[in-house]
Amino acid sequence: MSINYKVGDKDTRPWGTWEVIAVGEHHIVKKIVVMPDQQLSLQLHHHRDEHWIIAEGVAEVTVGEKVFSAPANTPIFIPVGAKHRIANRTKNPVVFIEVQTGETLDENDIVRLEDRYGRV
Repeated sequence: MSINYKVGDKDTRPWGTWEVIAVGEHHIVKKIVVMPDQQLSLQLHHHRDEHWIIAEGVAEVTVGEKVFSAPANTPIFIPVGAKHRIANRTKNPVVFIEVQTGETLDENDIVRLEDRYGRV
């Protein structure tokens, strides 16, 4: 098991921010804010599943080939290896909670497939 996060870790990205709010033996919990008209990269992970719950706003979510609108209280499961993305097409921030579970939990387990910010 490899976990490279601690509570309070945070970062600002071109699309918004993330902050680690809990770390367990086999999981990480992040609060993620996606600013209006921004989106995360289309990505996948080799070592972790992700569970998202939309807390505020309405997100556009991609999981595999499916793209759908996800209002507050929508749960989303992203299995290991599934391509996924969250986008904010609205004028208000989208806030979601992400729970990562798996054997390796760190920022190196991000495979970017598409990225409007040139990080592929």
